[in-house]
Amino acid sequence: MCELRWVLLLPINSHEAIIDAANKQTNSLLAFITLRQRAVVSFHPLRIFSGSAHKELALEIAETLGVELGQSSTRRLPDSEIHVMIDEVVRDQDIFLVQPCCPPVNDHVMELLLYLDAFRRASAHSVSVVLPYFPYARQDRMAHGREAVSARVIANMLEMMGADRVIFVDIHARAIQGFFNIPVDPLSALPILADYFRQEEWENAAIVSPDVGRASMAGRYAQLLNLPLVVMHKRRTSVSVTETTHVVGEIAGSRPIIIDDIMAGGSVLKQIDALYDAGAEGTAAFAVTHPVLLPSALEHLEVDERIAKLVVSNTLPVPEEKRSQKIEVLSIAPMLADIINRIHQGRSISKKLILM
Repeated sequence: MCELRWVLLLPINSHEAIIDAANKQTNSLLAFITLRQRAVVSFHPLRIFSGSAHKELALEIAETLGVELGQSSTRRLPDSEIHVMIDEVVRDQDIFLVQPCCPPVNDHVMELLLYLDAFRRASAHSVSVVLPYFPYARQDRMAHGREAVSARVIANMLEMMGADRVIFVDIHARAIQGFFNIPVDPLSALPILADYFRQEEWENAAIVSPDVGRASMAGRYAQLLNLPLVVMHKRRTSVSVTETTHVVGEIAGSRPIIIDDIMAGGSVLKQIDALYDAGAEGTAAFAVTHPVLLPSALEHLEVDERIAKLVVSNTLPVPEEKRSQKIEVLSIAPMLADIINRIHQGRSISKKLILM
């Protein structure tokens, strides 16, 4: 820059001096950019914090990354209000806040928003929300007149409260990415769940999508495991009741592996009747990312002897009262830790994304 200032004092016809100085400045700038690209370590310390929704997952992520879990506290006041406090200095740090919004959903959403406000007021450099289970994801559009698009409301609130980035896993509606004006990283537990079925006992199986909406995800399972794909067509008769009308694909003689993103009330469990009517053999398995697992689902899982396994990820906590010999919980903490580390170091994560 000094050389360029000196050149500006030369006569206007001193073209060679001007060009020479400009070239030197350009080379210096390119050298600086190259060094900056190599310096992948951020100047801002990486910190993992957790709300009260799933502290076990946050702790596992922190241990994988070799950092201490940040100190914070959440209190429920006698009048049902929520009070949050960050119990250490976070000024100029890169915060990754882990908070899947499991039941009670509204309490955990409010707690998340309060933590975002607290981190901003504490002068954190950035706050990335790790939201393995995105709340209200099934309310992504107007299915009837005069109803809220609740997923958009959640996106707006996260942005307004200062989130710099959102990371979620197997969101129910992919279009929700477009509700945000900040970076969004859509991850999937698909590779982790699919690996479970590489065992010899599942060689004679077929991947089953419970509806047309999950067909893309089921197709990825079938591709990874080199298994045939079957798609069921269902019709929803009410908010909580569905019926299967068609089974498309060859299921006769195969063990069904039914995939889905969420299991709440367990309506998908009842769909296996249509599969066995179509000739399915052996016991069935379910591969589900988000184990909400309401009592009705757990009851049906236990009494139906045709169901051998329910394989889920730990995007949501699965407490002891929801556990059984049929439920297998696989951890997504290593995957989340890898993504967090890449983001913090400014490295690409595009090859880690599964865009379906």
